[in-house]
Amino acid sequence: MIHTEGSPGRYPAGMDPRVTVLVTGATGYIGGRLAPRLVEDGYRVRVLARNAGRVRSRPWAGRVDVVEGDARDPDALSRALDGVDCAYYLIHSMGGGARFHEMDVRAARLFGRAARDAGAGRIVFLGGLGDPSAELSEHLRSRQATGRALREGGVPVTEFRAAVIVGSGSISFEMIRYLVERLPVMICPRWVYSRVQPIAVGDVLDYLTAALRNPACAGRIVEIGGRDATTYRGMMLGYARARGLKRRLVPVPVLTPRLSSYWVHWITPIPSRVSGPLIEGLRNEVVVTGEAARTLFPEIEPRDYATAIGEVIDDLDHGRIDTAWSDAGGEVAAPDSLPRLETREGMIFERRTRTVAAPAGAVFRVFAGIGGDRGWFHADWMWRLRGAVDRLLGGVGLRRGRRHPDALRVGDALDFWRVEALEPGRLVRLRAEMKLPGRAWLQFRVSEDGGATRLEQTAAFLPKGLGGLVYWYGLYPVHARIFDGLARAIARRAEVG
Repeated sequence: MIHTEGSPGRYPAGMDPRVTVLVTGATGYIGGRLAPRLVEDGYRVRVLARNAGRVRSRPWAGRVDVVEGDARDPDALSRALDGVDCAYYLIHSMGGGARFHEMDVRAARLFGRAARDAGAGRIVFLGGLGDPSAELSEHLRSRQATGRALREGGVPVTEFRAAVIVGSGSISFEMIRYLVERLPVMICPRWVYSRVQPIAVGDVLDYLTAALRNPACAGRIVEIGGRDATTYRGMMLGYARARGLKRRLVPVPVLTPRLSSYWVHWITPIPSRVSGPLIEGLRNEVVVTGEAARTLFPEIEPRDYATAIGEVIDDLDHGRIDTAWSDAGGEVAAPDSLPRLETREGMIFERRTRTVAAPAGAVFRVFAGIGGDRGWFHADWMWRLRGAVDRLLGGVGLRRGRRHPDALRVGDALDFWRVEALEPGRLVRLRAEMKLPGRAWLQFRVSEDGGATRLEQTAAFLPKGLGGLVYWYGLYPVHARIFDGLARAIARRAEVG
C-alpha cells in the first residue's frame, strides 16, 4: 500500500472525519471525479487500481491511499477493504468482450463477500436505470444483476440507477454528441423516440457523496434522473441547438442495433464492442418512476437537460475535461519525437514529446518567449501568412505582438493567441483567437524525470460541426510539419542556450 498524508480538508455537517472510504474504478469516468471530491470533503480516501502509476498521474494522488491490484483478486480486495467504512463499486466490464455480463456478476459477487469479511459498513453502487419487469437489454440487465450480486454478501448496498449521464467524457453522452457534431443529416433507427431521463454528472456526484451522510439510503435502490425527461431525438436536437448547429434526423425502421453499432464505430471513436451493448439498451425506456431520490435527498435539485448541456459546452470551450470513459483503458506512450494523435470528448489532440539536453528552466524560457518580434522559430513565413489570412477574415492577425519580450502573464495577448494558463518554469497554454471553425489551444510543458528534461507540446482543437473536422484533417499535413519543426526548434534553442 502506498500512503501519503493529505490535508485535513473540510468536514460536512454530521460527518465523522475518521470515516475511511474506498473508491474502485478511480481511473474511470465517475471514479476519477468522485475520489478528489471526497478528498475535498474531508474523507480518508483509498483507491483500488490495477495500475498505481495511472493514479499517481492525477493531481489528487498525493492525498489518497493507493492499493494496487485487480478487483477480481481476493488478496487485493482484502488489502483494499481493510478498515473501510464505505466502499464505492464503480467497476464495469462492458469493454471486455461478449461475456461482460458474466464478468460483471462474478466480480460483484466476489467484492460483496470481501466487503462482508472485512466488516465494511456499506457499499454504494452506480447502476443502470430501467424497468426490471421489462425486456431489458443485456447491458441494462447486467447493471441490475451486478447490484443483486453485491447484495448477496450481506453488506447493505445503496444502488443508484441512472440513464444517460450528461458530462464531457461520459460514454453514452459522447456517442450522441459525436453523431450530432459530425453528421448534418442522420439516418436514425426507431430508438430515437425512446424516452430517457438524462442526468448531469454533477448531480450524480451529489447523490453519490450525499449517500455517505444519509444512513437511511442503506439497502435502498434509488432511481436518479435530471429535472426533465425527453427522447434520444430530443437530446440530439437539444445539443444541436446549444451548439448552434442545424441538424435533421430521418428515422428508418430497418436499422438494427448491430448495424447501428457499426455505423457508430465508423463515425465516432467509440468501438463497436462498446457501442453495441449501449445501442441495444437505447430501445428501453429509461425514466425515473419512483420517489426515493426526492424523499431521501430533498436537498438535491437536479439540473434540467439544457442547463447540463450548457455546462458541458462551457467545459469543452475552456478545455476542462477531468475524466473520460476511455481513461480506464491503457495508454501506450509514443516514442520520443513521434506525434500521438487522439480524439477525446470531441477534442482532437496532437502531442509531441522530446528529450532535451538542457535544464528545464532553459526550455521554459524558450517557449515562454515565443512570438512577437522573435517570431515562431520554425516556418515563420507560414505563421505570418496565417495571420494575414486571419486579418482578411476579420480576425486579429499577428499584429498584436506581445506585451513584453520575455515576461508573460495570464490574459496577455500573444499574436493571435491569448495566454490562458501559466505555471512559471513549467507550462504555458495559449488559446487561439483567430477565425476558426472551432476552438484551438497550443500548450508547452517541460518536466524533469530521472535527470532527463522532457518537452511536451500539445495542439488541441475542438471542431464545430463537420466544417471543423474538414478544416483540421484537411490542413493536418501542413500543421504536422509546423508542429514538428516548432518542437525541434524549441529544443535546439534551449540546448544552444
